[in-house]
Amino acid sequence: MTRSTTDEAAAPPLPSPKERRRLREAKSLSEEQVAAAVGVTRATVRSWETGRTSPRGRKRALYAKLIAPDPEPVPATRPKAVRRKERPKRPAPAAPEAAPVSVAPEAVAQVSAAPAAEAPTSAPEPAPVPAGTPPPPEAEPAAPRLSPDEAFDALYAHSAPGLVRQTYLLTGRRSLARESVERAFQLAWHRWPEVAVDRDPAGWVRAAAYEYAMSPWHRLRRVHRHPDAPPSEPARRALFEALLDLPPAYRRTLLLYDGVGLDLPETAAETEASTPAAAGRLEVARAAVAERLPELAAAASPAEQSELLQDRLGGLARAEHVPSPSPARTVRTGSEDKARLWTRAAIAFVALLIGATALTLHTAPTHYEQPLSPPERVGGVPPRGGPQKLTPQDVKLQKVLKEQLAHGPERLVPRIP
Repeated sequence: MTRSTTDEAAAPPLPSPKERRRLREAKSLSEEQVAAAVGVTRATVRSWETGRTSPRGRKRALYAKLIAPDPEPVPATRPKAVRRKERPKRPAPAAPEAAPVSVAPEAVAQVSAAPAAEAPTSAPEPAPVPAGTPPPPEAEPAAPRLSPDEAFDALYAHSAPGLVRQTYLLTGRRSLARESVERAFQLAWHRWPEVAVDRDPAGWVRAAAYEYAMSPWHRLRRVHRHPDAPPSEPARRALFEALLDLPPAYRRTLLLYDGVGLDLPETAAETEASTPAAAGRLEVARAAVAERLPELAAAASPAEQSELLQDRLGGLARAEHVPSPSPARTVRTGSEDKARLWTRAAIAFVALLIGATALTLHTAPTHYEQPLSPPERVGGVPPRGGPQKLTPQDVKLQKVLKEQLAHGPERLVPRIP
């Protein structure tokens, strides 16, 4: 956590809003440049300079360092150079006359073709430094590059203990707070390429832990169905019960703004709400908590209420015994084991689906076969017999039909004599 729930140093002081703007303009910085350096919007920088809001937490330290006036250079006095007495140069001894030597033309060509780079050159003299110029700053040593495991372990060691206390204030359950933080860091290690380049990795993990802790499915678990026992001290007990009586969204907004120390736009972004909606939730939550805490209701301004809530929330988080999170290596191993398990389960499911599809295609018929109806006994129909014997009248009719022509109406209605 930040200022209220950890033992960090106090926030750096800031000048008045008008002085902030003057310092920014003195450094020839625009509002867009300050917003990009601090990680906020231009409207937020403008509200800081008009006095409507004030930076908090990490943004406050960055903003104070950015607009801090440059220290005046101290004139450096250089000792006057002591001129050395020039010693007279001794005349070089005359070279003895040498006997004439005959040189081949090939050797002369090789010497004349030698590269000019091999000839000795005189070193350039340094430029004179004017008096009063400060010495050049020494280059800062480059920070050692950490491996992914080392970077994750550093983030875990810095954020996990305070985040467990934050989540305890959010849920009122110690075991759920520890489980939520470990689950969030497992998810962060699973997505470490994304988290490592995030502007605020601790905020990424905090948002994941809050989402997991506020899931309504935990009510179905017997272990997390009821909150833990409240503190024994009356003031802390009243604050603890007032927090748990708030709706989850209002409780989260109050904890992020007054407990963690985020700005209102950052609180709105993390709670996935608009800035006016986050401001309304914050006012309602403060009013509900003020009914339980008379000293909060007696505060003269919202700024005093915020400072008082920071102090009370920090004291409540530090006073309660919260279980320590597991080692970072255990969390990383658990994340890798869980990812490996889900991968194997997905592969097994796909293989089972492919096998079932292949079996169906192999055993299914290739054409439609009409199903046979079950046999039934039929009654009331006379049995089928053989051909009947012709009567004399039928014999006459047969004889007439054979004798007559095979056309005409007589064929249709024969006359029987």
